[in-house]
Amino acid sequence: MNAQPNINAERELLKVAIVGHVDHGKSTFVGRLFHDTDSLPDGKYESIVAMCEKRGVDFEYAFLMDSFQAERDQGITIDTSQIWFSTTQRDYTIIDAPGHKEFLKNMVTGAAQSDAALLMIDALEGVQEQSRRHGYLLNLLGVSQIAVVVNKMDLVDYSQARFNEIEAEYRQYLKSIGVTPTRFIPISAREGDNIVTLSEKLSWYNGLSVTECLDDFKTLSKPVDLPLRLPVQDVYKFDDRRIIAGTIVSGALRIGDKITFSPSGKEAVVKNIESWPHDCSAAEKQNLVVGAGQSVGITLTEQIFVERGDVISHIETADDLSDILVAPHLGSEFTAKLFWLDPVAFEVGKNYKMKVGTAEIKVRVKQINHVLDAENLSQSQAQQLQRNQLGEVVLTARQPIALDDYRQFAKTGRFVLLEKYDIAGGGVISLDGYKNERAKLLAHQANITRVDHAVSLAERENYNGHKGGVLWLTGLSGSGKSTLAISLERKLFRKGLQVYVLDGDNLRHGLNNNLGFSDADRGENIRRASETAALMARAGFVVIVSLISPFALDREKAGLVQGDGFHEIYVKADLETCEKRDPKGLYKKARAGEIADFTGISSPYEVPKNPALVVDTAQHDVEQAANMLLEFATKQFHNEFTADYSI
Repeated sequence: MNAQPNINAERELLKVAIVGHVDHGKSTFVGRLFHDTDSLPDGKYESIVAMCEKRGVDFEYAFLMDSFQAERDQGITIDTSQIWFSTTQRDYTIIDAPGHKEFLKNMVTGAAQSDAALLMIDALEGVQEQSRRHGYLLNLLGVSQIAVVVNKMDLVDYSQARFNEIEAEYRQYLKSIGVTPTRFIPISAREGDNIVTLSEKLSWYNGLSVTECLDDFKTLSKPVDLPLRLPVQDVYKFDDRRIIAGTIVSGALRIGDKITFSPSGKEAVVKNIESWPHDCSAAEKQNLVVGAGQSVGITLTEQIFVERGDVISHIETADDLSDILVAPHLGSEFTAKLFWLDPVAFEVGKNYKMKVGTAEIKVRVKQINHVLDAENLSQSQAQQLQRNQLGEVVLTARQPIALDDYRQFAKTGRFVLLEKYDIAGGGVISLDGYKNERAKLLAHQANITRVDHAVSLAERENYNGHKGGVLWLTGLSGSGKSTLAISLERKLFRKGLQVYVLDGDNLRHGLNNNLGFSDADRGENIRRASETAALMARAGFVVIVSLISPFALDREKAGLVQGDGFHEIYVKADLETCEKRDPKGLYKKARAGEIADFTGISSPYEVPKNPALVVDTAQHDVEQAANMLLEFATKQFHNEFTADYSI
């Protein structure tokens, strides 16, 4: 059911989760709540009544909520449903989270989106294991506003003694896990007692009705007073702009702010905020402040490589004395309170993909400190967490990652673990006892200052008679990159250009002779090559780089290092053609299993999507292809080559 009345965007909106043990009456309660507050779409109630008559079943208020046919057939809620209603005070999103043990994953998903929760207990059955588990999970997810609704009071003759017994037992449990419930409310969802107005059948109760309780919940203010956290969702390229997009989780941002990206530590200044309305004046845009909850795009004063998963924050200074970190904690290890959902056990030594914010990071289970029994809060030692168990664990990553403690940053301090693309578990990050490695990891940046040259780039270009830049030749082994690079070098040199070839094999004989062929080493190989090429281009050289460079991300980073004057050239040849050529015998060795991670055979090659030029060496001979490159280079670096040396 997804009915939504005319919600006023200017009014407060509170998200409330409805959780509880299976069959404790959540769906009946929500259906009754919407019926009694006149929040149902026109004709909805009548259509459900007619449906029941047609099927020959008794009408249930739960049918107003359980809109999926499978749910009506099985009699249980199997997914979270969000519906909207309003009181005179504010607007609400009600998230009905399934209580059945098999659907705890969906319950966690629903509760994680909420500002408050109504936790339902059956007056007849009393406090169940799931009731305790749900209370613990709400606490784990940082939901602090919790009202306990004791339902089905009509089945216990509206007994005050029974209500008091349940309240005492469950209040004691919540206290033991550090939760103070907002209030306990006795109701009968089926009969409508204490839903909107107080019932005479429960005259001994002198508290609030459910709707009055909802109106009494506090709308949690957006965390604008916390330090800035803006996880990068994506980077979009428009004309000459690179717009970094994401949703601000906490804090605020404005043009001119000095920011840093974690975990890389790269720093930049916000040049512009691409925000709505587009028609605001330049002065209004200059003073624009965007804050928590807003989706924004920003541009920077200089081009640096930024990728999805990076976390934007303000730069920490010596004057930052707050206990809350201005920039995220950097480290490769942390403790987590984890709830496991996957049928396959969580084990020490296993690797998982962790999703925190927009980042996805490979982590390893270092140890399980203890397994927690949600029923009696006892702790036990184990090497595994079974499905639906809670535990305190230690996770490690191979590289430093950006982390926030959940007690300071409720949203960025949460994470989920993925197993084959499915959510296998979720939890919160605790940094107690872990030293922030930010200063140590980024110390090299603090002690480095750029030195300005006495000779400007313009002077070098004037002296050389041409611009400097990089021609980046990428393609499969055997496509002809090195042959073309050497031929082009000769042709450009004869025209009087300062030109040099950086070939992949030559670099691995010297500068990169300590690198292998793993994905990480290939990335470092390309990083060093791109930095070297950029330095030579700034000295006025035309640099021809010949590298397989199989991954698009690495080539994009290389382009950003150089900036203007970087041209990606795809030297195209299909695998069959390259394998027939096999000038170095590498394909033969790869097919024989003598070379691991060989591009095109056992490792992928990502074809450039928008190269500056495509040279198909399966269709053109060396001279034709080299002349195509020469024509392209002539246009890019110098339009009037006057020298023509015959060597």
